Amino acid sequence: MKKILILANHFITIYAFRKELVEELIKDGNEVFLALPESKDNTFFSEMGCKLINTPLDRRGTNPISDMKLLLQYIRIIKKSKPDIILTYTIKPNIYGGIASRICKSKVIHTVTGLGSVYIQDMWQKEIVVLLNRLAFKKASKIYFLNEDNEKFYKKLKIISSNNDTAIVPGSGVNLEKFKYMELLPTSKITFTFIGRILKDKGIEEFLFAAKILINKYNNVKFQVVGFVDEKKYIELLDRYQKKGIIEYLGKRDDIPKIMAESTCIVLPSYGEGRGTVLQEGAAIGRALITCDTYGCKENVEEGYNGFLCKVADPESLTCAMEKFIKLSHEEKVLMGMRSRKKAEIEFDRNIIVNEYMQGIKKILKVGVTNESI
Repeated sequence: MKKILILANHFITIYAFRKELVEELIKDGNEVFLALPESKDNTFFSEMGCKLINTPLDRRGTNPISDMKLLLQYIRIIKKSKPDIILTYTIKPNIYGGIASRICKSKVIHTVTGLGSVYIQDMWQKEIVVLLNRLAFKKASKIYFLNEDNEKFYKKLKIISSNNDTAIVPGSGVNLEKFKYMELLPTSKITFTFIGRILKDKGIEEFLFAAKILINKYNNVKFQVVGFVDEKKYIELLDRYQKKGIIEYLGKRDDIPKIMAESTCIVLPSYGEGRGTVLQEGAAIGRALITCDTYGCKENVEEGYNGFLCKVADPESLTCAMEKFIKLSHEEKVLMGMRSRKKAEIEFDRNIIVNEYMQGIKKILKVGVTNESI
C-alpha cells in the first residue's frame, strides 16, 4: 500500500474534475490523504475512503503571512503523513506544496491548470511569483500541463527547464456517462449558450455584443448566459440585456448537461483557459463549439469541423463566427455536433486522463526519482 497525498484549494476542484482519479487510487489499494479547506461537502471523500486534513487556504489572497502559514502547514502535513508521492493542483498548492515537498524531499506531481498568477501585469509581484514557482517546480518528479502554450510560457519564464519531466494532458477530461450524446433536434430557435464565470476574461462582453447584433438581424436566434457573476459590475449589465430581451440569464446552475442538450451551440470566447472544460463537456453532449483561437480553447475546436474559432477580445470576429453557424443547415449543425462527440470520445474521455496519472504515479514510485538536496 502506497500513501498518496493530494493538495487542493477547494472541494469542488477535486469533486468536479478529479473524483474519478481519487476513486481509482483507492481502488488500486492506496491510502489517500486529502488536504483541503474545511467544507461540509468534504464528507463525500471521507465516505469514499480518504483521510481528510483540514487545511485553511485563501485562494485569492496575497497576504504573505497567510501564505507562509500555508507553507508551514504543508510541511507539517507531509512530515506527519509521510506520503510516497504528493499530487498538487492549482496555484497555491502547486507553489507552497512544491516548496514543502522540496524541504521534505518528497516526490511530487504538479498539474498546471492555467497561467493564473504568473500572468500578473505588476512586475514586482510577478517577479516574486515567478521566483516562488521556480523553487516549487525545480525538483518536481513530474509536471502536467493542459496545453502546450502554458508549458512554453513556463519555459520562457525559466520556471521549468528541459531537465523537468513534463507531459500534456487534455484537461481533466469529461465523464462521458454524465455528459451523454444528445441528438440535436430541429427547433424554431438556434440557441447559443455561454457557460462560465461571468467576468471579462471569459469573453462575456464579446458575447453580449454579438447577441445584440444578431438578435436584431435574425428572428430565429436565442442567447443564454449561465454562470456565477465573478465581477459585480456585470450584474446590472446582464439585467439590462435581459430586460431588453437580448439574452436570458439563467444564473449558476447544476443541470449543465440538460442546458447543453437544449442548446444548439456552446460559446466560450475566453481570453485563455487551461483546457476549457465547458467546451469539452459541450463536445461530449454533441454540440458545435465556438471559442477563441488561443491557448486552452483552440485545442477543442477544429475550424469548420466541429465549430468555429474567433479572435481574442474581438466582438466583431465572434459575431462573424456565430453568423457562420447560423447560416448552416440543420443537417450541418447536427454533423458538427456528432464530430464534437467523436472528438470527445477520442481525446477528452476522463478515463484517458485517469489512466495517464495512474501510469505516471506507478512509474515514479517503481523507478524512483532522486530528489537532490536544496
